[in-house]
Amino acid sequence: MEKTFKRALIWFRRDLRASDQAALHHALKSAEQVFCVFVFDSDILSELPRSDRRVVFIWSALGALDADLGALKPGAGLIVRHGSAKDVLPQLAAELQVQAVFCNHDDEPAALARDALVGERLASFGCQFKSFKDHVVFERSEVLTAVGKPYSVFTPYKNAWLRKLEPFYLRAYPVLPYADALASSPLRRGVPSLAEIGFEATDLSPHLGVGSAGAQELLDDFLQRIDRYDDSRNFPAVKGPSYLSVHLRFGTVSIRQLASEAWQRMQAGQHGAEVWLSELIWRDFYHQIMHHHPHAMRSAFRPAYDAIRWETGADADRLFEAWCTGATGYPLVDAAVLQLNQTGYMHNRLRMVSACFLIKDLGLDWRRGEAYFAERLLDFDLAANNGGWQWASSSGCDAQPYFRIFNPVTQSEKFDAEGKFIKRYLPQLAKLPPKLIHAPWTAKPLAVQACGVNLGQDYPLPIVNHDEARQATLARYAVVKSAQ
Repeated sequence: MEKTFKRALIWFRRDLRASDQAALHHALKSAEQVFCVFVFDSDILSELPRSDRRVVFIWSALGALDADLGALKPGAGLIVRHGSAKDVLPQLAAELQVQAVFCNHDDEPAALARDALVGERLASFGCQFKSFKDHVVFERSEVLTAVGKPYSVFTPYKNAWLRKLEPFYLRAYPVLPYADALASSPLRRGVPSLAEIGFEATDLSPHLGVGSAGAQELLDDFLQRIDRYDDSRNFPAVKGPSYLSVHLRFGTVSIRQLASEAWQRMQAGQHGAEVWLSELIWRDFYHQIMHHHPHAMRSAFRPAYDAIRWETGADADRLFEAWCTGATGYPLVDAAVLQLNQTGYMHNRLRMVSACFLIKDLGLDWRRGEAYFAERLLDFDLAANNGGWQWASSSGCDAQPYFRIFNPVTQSEKFDAEGKFIKRYLPQLAKLPPKLIHAPWTAKPLAVQACGVNLGQDYPLPIVNHDEARQATLARYAVVKSAQ
């Protein structure tokens, strides 16, 4: 097969694997020699805390990816650089004398601006910039209404997504048959240490695994229990989720592989697989929302909701600090945020519960919570995080109605009935029986003290009254009643 380019460069970003990787596949098929690069982008890293878990996860994944590339062809591997990607990429392409740079799409607004600039700089010396779909099954305008408009309601989008789906869209992009084109380079200096890029080592949960091999272990485990997913996913004390979200975020697993596994099992009648596939479709849905409505990444998807007046000032800051530190006095909410703070992960149902509490019990702007999740979540994804928070605030596409307000106590009683999850992150409440642990302030003081808990000292009293907060929220949202 005749090659289009003598030399090419593949720029790894949120696609850190050496199998079923669209850009790598196309680069290897198109060029005689393919160099591989990853850039620790200082424009992104400079905004992060020095102990950011995501950097540690990426760093670990890069070591695995470098080894996987070397296994495909001895001597091949990653060129790793640290600097501003918009400068480093064009400089490296010129130094390697490549005719094309291959990468996969990243539709986040900042990434699009960066890629446009990189493309311009590459074009200035005759180097092509080629980008491919890899992060979702269907992207951008691939799933539209009958009149060619993007969907803003999930269920009809999901139905159209499923109608469009066929094996072609889930087919893997083979890499091994073309691996001879992988090139070694004297520019390779190995993966720098965390200290060399200005970060600290941080412990990651061992169950996450490292790189593609770690993702595959998680997937193999999940597929043994996927038939129970529709029920088990709702209970934070139970091993219900796939725990693959961070691997999807950084591309150490292929979305096509996951969707294919779910689709095949759904066709065989497994309801759990059908529900899991629906979650993957939500992910595609939020990414196409980001593409068609980039304003929603900064403000309400429904502009009328920007008229809501949120709590501000010192009292609002005090409430926000209590939420961030797991000190609201509502055990399930506090345990959820403590899980996030301690592990970088929060159970999906608890993301909804804690978000709704911040917005509709504390009366705080959803953007404050969105930003906190963006800082703390190991699996942070702009489109999904924004979509989730706007769903909770009722300002997003297909969001919950503003008058539907989660009661944190009944949510706790329903989804953590025995208090197992609460006790894991609030050990000071470990001796409380199930009938007391969900709302300890409602019990007789002596009953709580008999369990070794002094409310207000060992654990805070509620910072708001839910029933009163609900009425305040209904009044606050009155300005957007007509938008429902």
